[in-house]
Amino acid sequence: MTTRTTTIVVLLMLAAATLAGLLLWNQLPDQMASHWNVNDQVDGYMSKFWGVFLLPLITLAMLALFLVIPAIDPLKANIAKFREVFNLFIVLIVAFMVYIYGLTLAWSLGYTGFKMSGAMLPAIGLLFIFAGFMMRKARRNFFIGIRTPWTLSSDTVWHKTHQLGAVLFMISGVLAFIGGIFGGLTAFWLMFIPIIGSTIFLLVYSYVLYQRETNA
Repeated sequence: MTTRTTTIVVLLMLAAATLAGLLLWNQLPDQMASHWNVNDQVDGYMSKFWGVFLLPLITLAMLALFLVIPAIDPLKANIAKFREVFNLFIVLIVAFMVYIYGLTLAWSLGYTGFKMSGAMLPAIGLLFIFAGFMMRKARRNFFIGIRTPWTLSSDTVWHKTHQLGAVLFMISGVLAFIGGIFGGLTAFWLMFIPIIGSTIFLLVYSYVLYQRETNA
């Protein structure tokens, strides 16, 4: 997927989401649910204005950042080697944000017969799985991937760390997906423990690889 196509698709998704919020404006409450705790209970609210416009604005800012990153990275030539996969990742991230926006609108309209964690976690799991796929394609750069001082210092360390990271992120994605079935606190642990554990392990792993390479 080209960057131009990616930008058009994302802007259309955001425009459609925002239009849906505007069309539903009169049916939405003055205070909209904005946060759910680990027990799937609403514990945060925001005004209708921000409930309708905040997430589209945040997502638009994310898109701008995603478009700028490849242009300012000193290793932008490496990003170009996996740019199509990165562009697809941008589309999926935005689709996820629009999905969350839709869930929030539905809840605020009174359609509360679902667990937010059960609705969100399968989508988060799919994002983790695709992030793992992108890691296999990623080349050394300063913005995208597992960026430690040791992966950024060596193409070999970068490659080996990301090959293992791809597997760990995919496993984390599957566990998050399963967590959506259980919901509640179980879902919380099935999402955060694997991804945090994987991140810490990969940090240490990249250091060990670098030490082995420099001491060889």
